[in-house]
Amino acid sequence: MKHSQISKYVTLALLSAIIVVLQLLAGSLKIGPISFTLVLIPIVVGSAFYGKGAGAILGGVFGLIVYIGCVNGTDVGGNILFNANPYICLFVCMLKGCMCGFCAGAVYALCLKLFANNRCRSQIAVIFSAITAPIVNTGLFCLCMALFYQDILVEWAAGENVFVYMIVGLTGINFLVELGINLVSAPAITTIIQAVKKRR
Repeated sequence: MKHSQISKYVTLALLSAIIVVLQLLAGSLKIGPISFTLVLIPIVVGSAFYGKGAGAILGGVFGLIVYIGCVNGTDVGGNILFNANPYICLFVCMLKGCMCGFCAGAVYALCLKLFANNRCRSQIAVIFSAITAPIVNTGLFCLCMALFYQDILVEWAAGENVFVYMIVGLTGINFLVELGINLVSAPAITTIIQAVKKRR
């Protein structure tokens, strides 16, 4: 096995371990009453280094840990979805996880091509990739809630407009916090990628 392949597998294993730890800590990371996760950062890093396939794998690790939280009840809302339909819950967790990593990697690669003549193309690619991950993750979750868990969504909305509740109450603040964290982390991600590429 080539050194580059070994390096790739080791890096993906390390990023996967980081994802597991960060997701397990997700409930304890809070800004006021709002909990958030840093788990999308290593997914963006991995997808930038090794492409959309690697991003999908790392996103899949994220999705699996989220699903485990739904099963054991550490994710209270997720546990309600699991009890309603465990198979759809697994599908939703894996779909949004895998696709957020896949799309982050695809957008990164696309930006590198589109801005090939720009000195800052790596920074631009990381920023758009960092924006893509939370949008896809949250967007697919909302879509799946609307498609598969309408009754629960109506119950949680408690008479409020379901669409407004889903966008503002259910995901809105968490999405904005995680998007902000990704954007703030983008310069550091770019520095890491450039430093590693120089060493190769």
